This record gives sequence, C-alpha cells and structure tokens, in this order.
Amino acid sequence: MNIATSKAASKNAKRRGGKVARETSGGVDIYGLDGTADAPRPMSRAEIHVGEPEGEPLLDADNLVAGYLPGVNILNGASLTLHDGEIVGIIGPNGAGKSTLLKSLFGLVRIHEGTLSLRGQDITNLRADKLVSRGVGFVPQTENVFPSLTIAENMHMGAYQAPKKFDERFEYVCSIFPKLGERRNQLAGQLSGGERQMVAMGRALMMQPSVLLLDEPSAGLSPMMQDETFIRVRQVNKAGVSVVIVEQNARRCLQICDRGYVLDQGRNAYSGRGRDLMNDPKVISLYLGNLEEEVEKAGQ
Repeated sequence: MNIATSKAASKNAKRRGGKVARETSGGVDIYGLDGTADAPRPMSRAEIHVGEPEGEPLLDADNLVAGYLPGVNILNGASLTLHDGEIVGIIGPNGAGKSTLLKSLFGLVRIHEGTLSLRGQDITNLRADKLVSRGVGFVPQTENVFPSLTIAENMHMGAYQAPKKFDERFEYVCSIFPKLGERRNQLAGQLSGGERQMVAMGRALMMQPSVLLLDEPSAGLSPMMQDETFIRVRQVNKAGVSVVIVEQNARRCLQICDRGYVLDQGRNAYSGRGRDLMNDPKVISLYLGNLEEEVEKAGQ
C-alpha cells in the first residue's frame, strides 16, 4: 500500500469512529486501523484464526512480513491457516496486501519475517517449482493461459513435472470440467474470459495439488460468468482440493468460504466463518459496502 492509500484508509477509519471494536458478532478484530490508538494486545491463535478446525493445518502462514523490494513491506504480520477440505477466503480493500499474501504463499514474493509451513514442513521462500512438486497449485489473476496453445497443450504445460501421468490427470480434470475434454484442440486464445479461467484452473490441477491458490478468479467477468467461476471453485474443493481464494467480490466469496480473513494495510483485521463475516454489521459497514462499490466501478 502506498502512502496516499495508507493515509486515506486511516482517514476513513477515523471518520467511521477511529479504531474498530475488538470483538464482533462474526469474528475478532486483530488490529486497529488508524495506527494512533493504543497498541493491540497480543492475540491468541484462536482469536487470530476464528473458527479454525482442530488439528494441524495443511497450510500455516504465521506473522508474515513480505514485500517486493528490500525495506518496503506490503505485509506487516499477516497470518492465515488452511485445513484439509477447506475453502478460505481473503478479502479487503484495494492495496490491503491480499494478492501479495497469496503470492508469498507460492514463493513469488520474498518473505522477510515469519514462517510458512505445509503439513508441518517449513516451505518459507521455497521456489514455485518446488512448491508445485509438493502439492501447491497457483492460478494468477491475469496472463494465466498460453493463448497460442490448444487446451490440451495447456494441460501438458501443467503436467510438465510428471508427463507420464498426463492421460490420467487430464481425465481427472475433464471429470470436473467436461468442456475441456470436448474442446481440447481449440486454441486457448479463442476462449472467453470465463473459459480461460477454467483452463487455468484445470492446468493447475494437472499436478494433483492438495492446495490451490486462486488470485481473483472472477475479476473482469460478467456477473453470470462470476457465478459459474464460484461454482467451479466449489467443484474443485469437493474433488478433494483445499482452496485459498483472494477476491474483490467479497460477499460472493464469503458465501462459499468455510472461513475468511479480512486484510487491511498488510495485517489481519478480522477473521471468522465466512457467513458470519458476511452478516457481521461492522464488517459490512467497514468493508463490504466499500468493496462492492469498488467492484461496481471496475465493471463500468
């Protein structure tokens, strides 16, 4: 977040009444927003990860400080957990660090402080190709297909680390997305935005990930295609893949999520079960209303 955006967020927080309450009906506020109030007390794990299931997380990001340039941090102590079978959503205003958090989970942004583990094994700052081999898939928001290649060739690119398993994996992907099999010889560049998103998800599934990271999969799509995209996310999850999704369409995201995290200025602001956050008056007034306005403006 740049200085101007940070000041604007602080000003908005003060105009709404300064610091957000510590506890809400849906979750817990981790940090104050204006930076001028008393420092927040240390929070327990249960307060940081409201609604978290019992047992060891599949993916555990703890107190991450990260950024694109040395000394310029976008994340300032962000934390997140993902358990087997979950869909976890990350929402927040523009510049909050949502995509940066997701990219740090996939080795695309340097983590300067904090730890990241997968099934208890440290994977902090592991290269993206190493993460793929360990079962982590990533779908970027833009440029997520090879437009000059066919759908089948895009799937081959997804299985480049295990080419002998292509037929088996492609059959699995087509069981989730039948259209990919029906149109396997069509160039990806000829597809609509929603169809490209399906190809991108399918390619990420070719290496049989246990974790799938999705960066704003509904961005730039029509309302109808957005709904289809969220349905596909549920299909992928039901097929046994745990999902972390970053979304500007916050309300729709929280509808399908088991749990959600609200980021603000690179920190956790709220966490809780998806539908609890969606119905929480404070989260609605502070975030969901503004986020919906941003989504509407982007679609105009």
